[in-house]
Amino acid sequence: MTITLSDQDKSTLRIAAYGAVTLMTAAGAAGKPHEIATHGSIALGSATGLIGHVLAEYPKAKDLAGKSVAEIADRVLPALTAAMNLLKQQDPAEAGNFRSAVLIAVETAQMQQGRPSPASAVMVRKITEALDAARVAVADRGAVPEAAAGQDRPELQKAIEEIIDSGFVGMSLRVNDERGEWVGSAGVAELGGTAKPPVNGHARIGSNTKTFTATLVLQLVAEGTIELDTPAADYLPEFGLDRRITVRMLLQHTSGLFNFIGEVYEDGSIVHGIPVPYGITGKEWLDKRFHTYRPEELVRVALSKPARFEPGTGWSYSNTNYVLARLLIEKVTGRSLAKEMQRRILGPLGLSGTVVPDASPEIPEPHAHAYYRYEDAGEQKTIDVTRQNLSWSSTGGDMISTTQDLHTFISALLGGKLLPAPLLAEMCTPHPTGIPNMDYGLGVFVVNTDGGGTVISHNGGTVGYAALMYSTPDGSKTLTGVLNCVDDADLSIATAWQSAQQRLLNEVFGDEQADPAQPAD
Repeated sequence: MTITLSDQDKSTLRIAAYGAVTLMTAAGAAGKPHEIATHGSIALGSATGLIGHVLAEYPKAKDLAGKSVAEIADRVLPALTAAMNLLKQQDPAEAGNFRSAVLIAVETAQMQQGRPSPASAVMVRKITEALDAARVAVADRGAVPEAAAGQDRPELQKAIEEIIDSGFVGMSLRVNDERGEWVGSAGVAELGGTAKPPVNGHARIGSNTKTFTATLVLQLVAEGTIELDTPAADYLPEFGLDRRITVRMLLQHTSGLFNFIGEVYEDGSIVHGIPVPYGITGKEWLDKRFHTYRPEELVRVALSKPARFEPGTGWSYSNTNYVLARLLIEKVTGRSLAKEMQRRILGPLGLSGTVVPDASPEIPEPHAHAYYRYEDAGEQKTIDVTRQNLSWSSTGGDMISTTQDLHTFISALLGGKLLPAPLLAEMCTPHPTGIPNMDYGLGVFVVNTDGGGTVISHNGGTVGYAALMYSTPDGSKTLTGVLNCVDDADLSIATAWQSAQQRLLNEVFGDEQADPAQPAD
């Protein structure tokens, strides 16, 4: 990434970012302005990419102390728009990173106020509007409409409010399309609270992790380090894998390998693997939710069970495939998955809100809370499981991200910024799954819309959290969302989850039509 910033440009970025935190402090300090400003500034200082280097240097030109809220707003809000403009003109992805960093800092400052004042809520809106008022000239397509123009979308707000009514605790949604960017939230961040979920808060994204992992594998294929149709056993001989299983089969879920979290067969029989939050092992999982599993352990559990089918003769979704993909990445690169992900994807795209946690139970602020309901001695109890060790899922679904980062990632991926065109085409080539209107590529679902169009997707769920990630095949129109809920061993939220996905798919992509140049099969 090449961006040229003058000293004045850098000053604008710092004044805009730190000024936004100052605005939040002045609007609702509630007697602890230093603490509020400190937490917001720490959030800014943790940004990665170009803006991380710029924002890490304290803005010596900032002279906002002692000013009234109105005086600060008069200086900072135009600076926010100017900062977005200068970044968008050179690299839209970096502009998105800056926007994300500012909003995370603002959310952090707001949360430190205890019960945020009405003035703080107004200031969040004004800061967001200032960020979204930026325009960017794109040489081949003319001017992109203001993101703020997309804010008047009552149908989207109504949709997420109805999803909350169906049984979820909270939801944040982000839509980027020809009308600009729309961001909204509904419900609450925490049971018993009144604050909405942060619009760009962190959440556990479940199986969206698979798309990140598949992309990393395909980057190694592009470099010639890995070959898609080579037996996985050639790279991982220590497991004694069936030599008919290729790397492609791992990414495509056609290996037939047993899913270490358990399998449900066509006749209704169940074969259990490790303790998971669902079914009869729910309470055992709850008691062991901070236990650490190593990926090799999960693979050996899977290999101790019969395969579902002969390699390449069927399709079955199995987390085992993606744990093997993780081990494959680590074997051929000599680095951990977290380091390789940061080096190849998170760093270059500026995904400062995305984390590969491995065995850590922590989740960065700000975030909504996750819950688990269980029965104890005949009594229903609900516990906060926001902190949990996702090593039991590993690369099948352990990553943490934000709606902004998910948008940046899927848009960059499908826009051709992460993979060469032939490999991206292979990634998105559908393989039959047996699921109506939904086939699978290499780490992505290929979904047919009601209008005959195609959407590339991968959604995910883990205990108390769910995440949505949809895009048109060219990355120009995206929907990303995160939800928090009360989960339980009976998967009571499952029906509402399926309905939520379909509702939003229809709302945002319902008008997608088949390309007339590409006749339907």
